[in-house]
Amino acid sequence: MVSAALLVRVEAKRGKEAEVAEFLESALALVQEEPDTTAWFALRFGPATFGIFDAFPDDTGRQAHLAGQVAEALMARAGELFVAHPTITNVDVLASKLPE
Repeated sequence: MVSAALLVRVEAKRGKEAEVAEFLESALALVQEEPDTTAWFALRFGPATFGIFDAFPDDTGRQAHLAGQVAEALMARAGELFVAHPTITNVDVLASKLPE
């Protein structure tokens, strides 16, 4: 069961769209090492708009993720890849369907 989540949105700088996609795809390996990250999705909303949606059993898992390697890498490359800093929104999960 999950009750906490994050929705992250980023806008790639012109010419950096492929690098942002590659960066997000490569982050999967880091997330797989996080036991409290129940679900994680790298998203593309449009040509230059990307996002991450991830879900956790509780706020403790969410906070651990925010202090983890993916968040660190995202912030370290923000100036290089993104028009502005990532928009990170805490989300409460009201209902979910996950694989068993």
